[in-house]
Amino acid sequence: MYRFGLNKTFVIWSILILCLFGSIISIDRLLLPQIELKNGERVVINYKEKYKEKGYEATLLGDDITDDVKVTGKVNSNKLGEYELTYTVKNGFFKRKVKRYVYVSDIEKPKMSITKDDVYVCPDENVKKEKVNAKDNYDGDISSKVKVKIGKNKIIYSVTDSSGNKTTIVKKVYYKDIEKPTITLTGDAEQTIYLGKEYNDEGYTITDNCDKNIKDKVTKTGEVNVNAEGTYEIVYKATDDAGNEGVATRKVRVVDNKGVIYLTFDDGPNDGTTNVILDILKEEGVKATFFVTCNGPDYLIKREYDEGHTVALHTATHNYARIYSSDAAYFADLEQVGARVKNITGYDSKIIRFPGGASNTISRKYSQGIMSRITREALNRGYKYYDWNISSGDAGNTTDPNVVYSNVVNSLRTDRANMVLMHDIKTYTRDALRNIIRFGKNNGYRFEKITYDTEMITQRVNN
Repeated sequence: MYRFGLNKTFVIWSILILCLFGSIISIDRLLLPQIELKNGERVVINYKEKYKEKGYEATLLGDDITDDVKVTGKVNSNKLGEYELTYTVKNGFFKRKVKRYVYVSDIEKPKMSITKDDVYVCPDENVKKEKVNAKDNYDGDISSKVKVKIGKNKIIYSVTDSSGNKTTIVKKVYYKDIEKPTITLTGDAEQTIYLGKEYNDEGYTITDNCDKNIKDKVTKTGEVNVNAEGTYEIVYKATDDAGNEGVATRKVRVVDNKGVIYLTFDDGPNDGTTNVILDILKEEGVKATFFVTCNGPDYLIKREYDEGHTVALHTATHNYARIYSSDAAYFADLEQVGARVKNITGYDSKIIRFPGGASNTISRKYSQGIMSRITREALNRGYKYYDWNISSGDAGNTTDPNVVYSNVVNSLRTDRANMVLMHDIKTYTRDALRNIIRFGKNNGYRFEKITYDTEMITQRVNN
């Protein structure tokens, strides 16, 4: 009976304690605000990843009091470590406070600058490891930590950062030649020569990744008939020991330059004239040549190039006293405008026109004999220079589009190439252009742009 009574008393007290504890919990939920953290009390973010609040909710007796919550503490994602955020909300004398812990960790794998393609090796060669650069978001450059393991049929590149993050790239290795020989043409792949002129093939170079005797395996087919107009193809082929074939083709156009009109424009570009001239050329389907300066907007030079016209070099400054003060001064000016064209278009132009033309005499005032010297030196440096045999007169006193038109069309001849001097900075040249083009079309002329293969039209050098 005693043992039974003792057990009964224990059970009763236990029940009373549980009831009291339950009441306390109920009172806590009734009187104290509650805060619930979304996404848990522990959050991990990557190094330098901006921490974004994950969210929370606060309630009291079923009412939403989230707006009353104050959050204190900061997360510095630029420094690894543990950061504490405290969420606090009050209700009269009662206050609820909970904490979230944010861990800034390096959880990002390093990156290796390497292709993931399989490796093909010449049958009689060994696998060569690649030079690999590796960068890590925390450690920076860890290229020195890259490990390479070469097996018979695979090669493994791996790198591990200071936090233990590892990147591995596995490449399969095949002992097989799948690369075709590379034939590189010397000179342009498309060339133009004039009827009756001698054609000299500039040749080629050839390389192959495995075949050391590939130079002996090149065949060349095709001929150029310089006495008949047309487009001719010269084809170079080579097949390596593995059966891979490399091919290169050169196209040679034989043309008669008689009756050709070369529209050339100096001193541009210029907004309001050059852009309209380009519109007219595009509408009429005609290509021209622009001898540019360092004046005017870049976008017009880019447009000239992109629309298939020849962007040639005139002068950076058009200041005769400076340009013709010495040979060095001339070439410095030329290189300046050449650099502008290359910067805009990526094209290294070697087609030039001397300020005032090769026959100018104003250069005598600044340096005796300079034109004789620089015309020779320009050719030695790989440039070709072009004067004109028709002047539109727009550089002089002519300001009437009708006169510009007459000056050009009355000087055209079908028994020669017609190199027309105009200036795309002149409004009256702009306004005469369409009628000049239509006259040429209606009278059997054809229009061409100057290329490096165009025969030079030059005037007598007078200094």
